[in-house]
Amino acid sequence: MAIEIIQKLRDLTGAGVMECKKAIEASGGDFDKAVKFIEEQGLANSAKRAGHATGAGLIESYTHNGRIGVLLDLRAETDFVVNSDPFRHLAHELAMQIAAAAPQDVDALLKQPYIKDESKPVENIVKEVVAKVGENIQVNRFYRLEL
Repeated sequence: MAIEIIQKLRDLTGAGVMECKKAIEASGGDFDKAVKFIEEQGLANSAKRAGHATGAGLIESYTHNGRIGVLLDLRAETDFVVNSDPFRHLAHELAMQIAAAAPQDVDALLKQPYIKDESKPVENIVKEVVAKVGENIQVNRFYRLEL
């Protein structure tokens, strides 16, 4: 099995080396099927983490054209993950989602189609980051103001 394929899959998905190797073997060497396999496994693994306490967090702020403002309280299990690039990127993306789509509450936010890929609900975007960082992530609360 080519190390380059495993590395490419790892770079794309953020999964570990062994998970990438297992996905390529399970997909018969088909790269696209391996990506799908990892996504499905990642989403399944995120359900296992759902009960873990999220004691660390980040407040993300976002303003759009000086007319819409969002404050987002996003939580994870450790400060290490809170300070990671995938977590910070997720916080920014969620704040933009809230500004653009004006959900009424956290449940409504998670069920909305993601503004950058309407084939996925926001909940799946969060689960993808959970799979990548290996910790539970929760949207605790948010506030949206509009002039």
